[in-house]
Amino acid sequence: MGAFGGRAELMQLLAPAGPVYQAGTLSGNPLVMAAGLAMLDELSSGAPYRRAEELAGHLENGLNTAIKRAEVRASVVRLGSMLTLFFRASPPRDYGEARESDTEAFAAFHRAMLERGVLLPPSQFETWFVSAAHAEADIDATVNAAREALRSIHDGPSGERGPG
Repeated sequence: MGAFGGRAELMQLLAPAGPVYQAGTLSGNPLVMAAGLAMLDELSSGAPYRRAEELAGHLENGLNTAIKRAEVRASVVRLGSMLTLFFRASPPRDYGEARESDTEAFAAFHRAMLERGVLLPPSQFETWFVSAAHAEADIDATVNAAREALRSIHDGPSGERGPG
């Protein structure tokens, strides 16, 4: 939903009072407005935000476990329902440390995740977003894919030791 306004003399220029036509695909549609209000009511309860936070925590824990088991130098940085994985031993504290991360390892991880049906942002400098629309099964599938992907980049395609 959205609205705009202005000084009376400017607003009088808009149709039907004035010559300037303003419209949008669903402007003034009662069903859209009802849906928007229902969504605002749901969001104001805080439940969707708590759910997204819970799911993001589950993803963070699963990724950290997968990193330890694969013995890969990587770390997860999370704030609320946003997170990302950096290929460095400890979470970066600033941009300079983030730039020290192994971007080639991230690229290999990204490709391995794509092969497993998980679409991630293509850079470790971008954020993953978890929403209340995700299900536990989505998070579990992502963690399982990450476990396999981390193992594959650690071991390399022919068994040689990769980043780590």
